Amino acid sequence: MKLTVRVISADQHREWITQRSSVSFLQLPEWGNVKVGWKAESLGWFLGSELVGAGLVLYRPVPKIPARSLAYLPEGPDIDWLQQAHPDLAINDWLAPMLAHCRERGAFQVKMGPPVATRRWKADSIKDAMAKWREEEVTPPAHLHDVIADWHSVEAQHLSVQLNSRGWIQETANGAGFGDVQPRYVFQIDLRDRTLGEIFAGFNQLWRRNIRKAEKSGVVVSLGQREDLADFHRVYVETAARDLFTPRALSYFEKMWDELNGVHPGRLTLHIARYQDHVAAATLMVRVGTHAWYSYGASTTADRDVRPSNALQWDMIQLAYSSGCQIYDLRGIADTLNPDDHLFGLVQFKVGTGGFAQEYLGEWDYILRSTWSKAYGLYQSRRG
Repeated sequence: MKLTVRVISADQHREWITQRSSVSFLQLPEWGNVKVGWKAESLGWFLGSELVGAGLVLYRPVPKIPARSLAYLPEGPDIDWLQQAHPDLAINDWLAPMLAHCRERGAFQVKMGPPVATRRWKADSIKDAMAKWREEEVTPPAHLHDVIADWHSVEAQHLSVQLNSRGWIQETANGAGFGDVQPRYVFQIDLRDRTLGEIFAGFNQLWRRNIRKAEKSGVVVSLGQREDLADFHRVYVETAARDLFTPRALSYFEKMWDELNGVHPGRLTLHIARYQDHVAAATLMVRVGTHAWYSYGASTTADRDVRPSNALQWDMIQLAYSSGCQIYDLRGIADTLNPDDHLFGLVQFKVGTGGFAQEYLGEWDYILRSTWSKAYGLYQSRRG
């Protein structure tokens, strides 16, 4: 029987997600409402009348020419990528009708991020590789991908070959490892079959000491409400100035709160660390099914010594654990292992949790209309 693709309602899409262990929060129907400037629709994959897959497509119209757009499925779609439930269907059976649909919608290019893990490295393996930078007679690995993985997926490698043979083009990572729109390398903690005490014991000595220091210093962590987003945003703007990135407006986070919590109360949580009656740091966490993501974080420079960021991570991990989540996801890391790299500190911070680094298949593009795609690429490069 041939697969077909058609638009489904947001409620149909949500019902599909409830039947899954988890999907990326970027594939929630309500996420499309968060992304101002994009048009969103939910697609369903059908075998006959049976819904067997779903995905959120975001369309970015060409300025002044809304009939043409870039179609983007962030960390999606949610289909049988590795042919486990439907071994008789090849990957092109799933993707060809999606491409046809997007072309009919006026898309000149489709970008997708298959949620398929390719390799995994334990924290100890990464720490061993980092340690080699202190050994004078050893040539240390410069990147995570230079280190032999503790686990790899043959099926994912086969999928990569299939996509390439069908005309899909893989995004090329830059030197920092951030070639994709969404991170290719992430750091996660497995919460399954472990007590909170065991999870805490899995942190390195510095992490455990910093969490205890925050508590002894009087740092108090609590859940915030929508009105507290303004406090989060003030610290977030300070963080952006310090770390040299462009901050999002407060209205973005308010929209994120309203959309994610409007459908599923408590899906997005705000965690605030206060020290001496002021906000020292704050974070946002998203939960879908058995997966929890650390989404945004902000901290003051003045309060860094009382370690509010470690206290916040521990608070989010405990909430994820008590909510039945199996994975706590600290999101993106660079694949650098060079201590002189400005992104090394973030890797080192997350490795301290004792979890594992995971590489995903990355983002892939399919060109439907080459002239429009080239023109749009030129326009984006000129914008910087």
